[in-house]
Amino acid sequence: MSRTIKEIMAISPIVPVMVINNVEHAVPLAHALVKGGLKVLEITLRTPAALESIRRIRAEVPDAIVGAGTIINIETLNKAIDAGAEFIVSPGTTDKMIDAALATGVPLLPGIANPSQAMNLLEKGITEMKFFPAEAAGGVPMLKSIGAPIPQISFCPTGGVSQKNVKEYYNLSNVACVGGSWMCAASLVDAEDWDEITRLSIEAIVLATG
Repeated sequence: MSRTIKEIMAISPIVPVMVINNVEHAVPLAHALVKGGLKVLEITLRTPAALESIRRIRAEVPDAIVGAGTIINIETLNKAIDAGAEFIVSPGTTDKMIDAALATGVPLLPGIANPSQAMNLLEKGITEMKFFPAEAAGGVPMLKSIGAPIPQISFCPTGGVSQKNVKEYYNLSNVACVGGSWMCAASLVDAEDWDEITRLSIEAIVLATG
């Protein structure tokens, strides 16, 4: 049964933002994250391994919900959907790309950085958005400011979120989940330290919700 983006955002408090350079790391990385309680995974389309990584995780890690990030145009949108992405995430928006994404019916989490962009998406019926780049775009104070006049929008702040500030973001009333990458840092993945990735995933949930 297909899920809405709102339902997907409610599954885990933190969405790992994954940059996969070696496709052989995709499945063990996904298993490590899921084992740590992080089931919603965003694989960024920043490397040649990304699309095949989505395919493999979909096939071999049934408990994971795999999405594609860095969707910046219709070409990357179509490639991600063809690879089996269960949701799509964009760093920003264009009307052409957003309209095409909505037409696919695949759950969409589009990125915004200010109230005007949020209002433009709200006019299209979109109420779940990525706030990116979170820290550079004003961080927690900006999200509070947007939430006051536009309380119907829920966000997933991503970009600069860390172990130090994840709780501050997650505690906001208009934040449904938080995107982060520290639990799947390149150094850990390259070292194939899956146990540490699981430990950091468990810790991340505690940091956000505890």
